[in-house]
Amino acid sequence: MAVAKTSVLILDCAEPAALAEFYATLLDARTQLGADPDYVEIVGNDGVHLAVHRDHGYAPPSWPRPDDSQQAHLRILVSREDMDEAEREVISLGARPVDTKDNGGPRDVRLYSDPAGHSFSLAVAAPPPEVARAPEPQDGLRLA
Repeated sequence: MAVAKTSVLILDCAEPAALAEFYATLLDARTQLGADPDYVEIVGNDGVHLAVHRDHGYAPPSWPRPDDSQQAHLRILVSREDMDEAEREVISLGARPVDTKDNGGPRDVRLYSDPAGHSFSLAVAAPPPEVARAPEPQDGLRLA
């Protein structure tokens, strides 16, 4: 197939260096500057590959929308036991909580906007599937 196996999600913003640093810190990744100073890539060791691009007429998206329609957003997976710490981290980096449906209990998905206004969520990662093990042999039934 002619399509490259790596895709890059590009977020428009007014200040690409600042937004790239936000995501690089959040995702434990690094930033890469190319020939275009208005384009910065965020590349991580775990396959993370994002980019931010300066849009001189950028306006933050409206989210959540009153009609509850969906927009594209990032979902960042964290373990259940790390959810509260991850929330503190994203807020300390400049994210803003946008979830207005907090019932005061634990939540598997928490919604935020990044410093440029793009929506993203922290979500509990599904536990890895259990590896099926062969049953233990019964007395007298040994496999050779």
